[in-house]
Amino acid sequence: MTFGERVFQYCERGTNEALLAEPVNALSNVAFLLAALAGFFIVLRRPPEERNADQFLLPVLVLFIGLGSLAFHLYANQASALADVVPISVFMLVYLGLALNRFLGVPPAWTTLLVIGFTAIVAITVQVRCGEGVIGFTGLDAEGVKPCFNGSLFYFPALAALIVVGLILFEREHKAAPWLLWAAAILTVSVTLRSLDLALCDKVVFEGRKLGTHAAWHVLNALALFLLLRASLEGGPSVAQSETIAVLYEPAEPRIETPVPLMPPAEAPAPKPLVERTASANMSEEDESETPDDKGERKPSFPM
Repeated sequence: MTFGERVFQYCERGTNEALLAEPVNALSNVAFLLAALAGFFIVLRRPPEERNADQFLLPVLVLFIGLGSLAFHLYANQASALADVVPISVFMLVYLGLALNRFLGVPPAWTTLLVIGFTAIVAITVQVRCGEGVIGFTGLDAEGVKPCFNGSLFYFPALAALIVVGLILFEREHKAAPWLLWAAAILTVSVTLRSLDLALCDKVVFEGRKLGTHAAWHVLNALALFLLLRASLEGGPSVAQSETIAVLYEPAEPRIETPVPLMPPAEAPAPKPLVERTASANMSEEDESETPDDKGERKPSFPM
């Protein structure tokens, strides 16, 4: 395989090697350029303190997706095919990392591992080939086999990840959830149209020219990318998730124990005044000197 080798993959081109053999497919890439410009516009409308570097990076990647796709539908060779696939792959990996880390609150280390695992899944997926009654890891040069779903199997892992993340965010009532789910729904339709491009080649005809459905894939895919750009502005975990994280990681306040006050010692009774003590003593002596007689009369305490 050389970079100059021709690639005949879509209905509109057929086996035509001319530069403008795919005018509709080429022109439909304007949708990606419009999506990128709209992405820049919505970012610039935000206050400067609410802007992030990745909010500008994502529209740049969408712009390169459009330019790479345009180059492929003009030149249709291996070099332009690489220019078409690389920006798409970078966008998928960057956006997956953003969704995991910013939307779901996954730590950076785990985010990196998950993105690496996703890359491995995509790499394995693109090796699958389909033929008549055959599906599996067949060699590229095997007779009667070709990329499954007209090469659209490459997008299946991204679509699955988008649906899963969107549903998780929807359950958490995250503001980005509706944008992601709408993007997933539109991407599902666009991937289907991309897969059916050759199958519907004879049915989608305009003025005697076979067009296929690849141009519709471009337009719908650009719309899905714009929705993803819009979702990226809803950064940060949901409010409920943020409160949970705050509770888990907030340091516990030191417990201050209030000392129990000691009971004051019982106060000794105050001494009685001298006059009162003297009177009490005299009364005691009188009580002791008086003894009752048999008739209950008192006897004097001194002799008669």
